[in-house]
Amino acid sequence: MVIVRHEANKVYAKVVEANGVVTTAGIIPSDLSRDAKGQTAEVLAEIDRLLALCGTNKSRITSASIWLNDIRHREAMNEVWIDWVGGEANAPVRACVEAKLVDPRMLVEIQVIAVK
Repeated sequence: MVIVRHEANKVYAKVVEANGVVTTAGIIPSDLSRDAKGQTAEVLAEIDRLLALCGTNKSRITSASIWLNDIRHREAMNEVWIDWVGGEANAPVRACVEAKLVDPRMLVEIQVIAVK
């Protein structure tokens, strides 16, 4: 099996392809001044870019893990998420939990698994 690691550094790769499966790292926002909606939109745009880099897209996502620094951001995040996913036909399985993230200004982190 061939494994392709994209945008790797000493610690992790941003996205990995193996056996027709594409897995992203936990994707975080770079603009930490934004609110939960803005950070979610930024993260989802980066996920779109990474999936396209691997020849797939959000309609092929099978699983998503979402970490919020405060579960009260769930509603705001979901507003952006629902619009981005594009309806029930594209909805993956998903977990959404509260977690302490690397930086207290970071409100959301999302990791996905997709097929090619």
